[in-house]
Amino acid sequence: MRRRMLRIALAAIATATVLALSACAGLPTSGPVFAGLRPGEVAPPDFSYVPVKPQDGASPEQIVQGFIDAGIGPEGSWAVAQLYLAPSYRDQWKPNALTTVDDRSARTYVQAQDGKVVLTVTQQATVDGDGVYRPSDGGQTPLSFQLAKVDGQWRITKAPGGIVLGADQFPSVFHEYPLMYFDPGWNYLVPDVRWFPSTNAATRIATALVDGKPNSWLAGSVVSAFPDNVSMGAPSVSVSGTVGQVSLTRPVLSLDRPTLNRMQTQLAASMTETGLSGVVMQFNGSTIAAQDVSTRSTRVDPRALVQTDKGFGYLAGDAGSIEPVKGVSEAMTKIRPRAIALAADASAAAVRTESGVVARVPASGPLLSLDQRHGLIDPVIDPQGYIWSTPADAPGALLAYGTDGKAIAVTGGWSSASHVSAIAMSRDGARLAALVTVGGQLSLEVSGVVRDGDGRPKSLGDALTLATFPGRGIALTWLDDSTLGVIAASGSGRVVVQQAVSGPSTSTPAPDDAVGISGTIGTTVRLRGADGTLYSQRGSNWEKAGTGVQVLGQAQGVSPAQG
Repeated sequence: MRRRMLRIALAAIATATVLALSACAGLPTSGPVFAGLRPGEVAPPDFSYVPVKPQDGASPEQIVQGFIDAGIGPEGSWAVAQLYLAPSYRDQWKPNALTTVDDRSARTYVQAQDGKVVLTVTQQATVDGDGVYRPSDGGQTPLSFQLAKVDGQWRITKAPGGIVLGADQFPSVFHEYPLMYFDPGWNYLVPDVRWFPSTNAATRIATALVDGKPNSWLAGSVVSAFPDNVSMGAPSVSVSGTVGQVSLTRPVLSLDRPTLNRMQTQLAASMTETGLSGVVMQFNGSTIAAQDVSTRSTRVDPRALVQTDKGFGYLAGDAGSIEPVKGVSEAMTKIRPRAIALAADASAAAVRTESGVVARVPASGPLLSLDQRHGLIDPVIDPQGYIWSTPADAPGALLAYGTDGKAIAVTGGWSSASHVSAIAMSRDGARLAALVTVGGQLSLEVSGVVRDGDGRPKSLGDALTLATFPGRGIALTWLDDSTLGVIAASGSGRVVVQQAVSGPSTSTPAPDDAVGISGTIGTTVRLRGADGTLYSQRGSNWEKAGTGVQVLGQAQGVSPAQG
């Protein structure tokens, strides 16, 4: 649902971007920030972009401009754009090589006497041939085109690979699709978000999943059931009715049933945004028997998880009553929490106390003091039960504590950072996000979690920078499996940024005293004010949903008793 809302928001950019950028302070300074619809608002009609064929007598500059504008038409491998190319060059141009997302209003064209045209764009993001989205710093990039006359008309004889789309056009041509991989324990599906044109998206997804690899930053933290010796047996996915048919090569016949079932699960989950009702694997026209395997859910309870003067648990009803978490709520009365992260199975909670100590609060058994270092930030807990903790001014001193209380030094984390404001563990346990300061600049980064064969944390993979901010970081959470929520300070105000992992973001002004954030399901985002006010987003406003909230907790899932 959140991804669908993001698409709707992006489609409204042409009318909303200028107003939003002038009204909202504290936006990320790397990559485009798309401000759009809020939950409950009605979407305007989608914009329809139609590429135009070259006109007789057009100048070299007009031909290049028409070629760039035709990037909005991916049908037939950008067939209209290819009309602007000399026939001898059409087979050489690679439209899928790179997509540049830019500010259309800042484009400049310079034409030379020799048929050369240089287009300078203000780059905001790029999407490579594998569908990987990367934000840019907004610098200017020159693109050179060579033209010659063909049958009396100017045509392009040399051009950079790829296409150029304005930030307002991009969401009408490209959509986000999650390539689904497994965590190494084969328990969770982990999304690796890619951006592809919606035209023939099923083929692009299947090709990337079967013949490609995970994003480099995630590669050490996920696994695929598709063996290296199995590849696509046909260049495209055929469709029978509403079912996609993915042809695979002969080695698929030698695979065991568990492997085939996991392959089927990855394919089916990756195709959910294509409009297909299902997908099957085939060899030489015959369907391969396989079925989806059961995976652990990453959904969370829709109610707010809080600590109030009535205790710890889920906020139930308008009267502020608390539904306790079995065992954990009772144990929480023996401690004074400042931050709480509840395990997915509700067997324990990671707590930072008023005295600054990080502790494990179990549903049964004694409380366990874990980390007593100075200046600790709020801890997180992963699906394996490890509690992660680090001092704010020592980002490289990240420790993960097992259920036995023993610490594991996690290497590879934020070695160039001077400060870490907050961390957040994805509900699948495969990714750790962080608000870090590098060279005086606040950045939102995400890294893959590398574990050994027993699920013990070992290290963090290379960090992927999602955005930078002009202010300081206040709070961080996962809103869903592929979206992070950030509270950041900017000047005298604060903003909530919803940042897609490998994608653009949206930004909303927040209450000035917002200090905590949590996500639930759908499009619900909650904030806690410094005075204990609980806010819930409704449309473009933050409505009061409660008072007296001492801690806004983080739930990593729905316990079996609740689910």
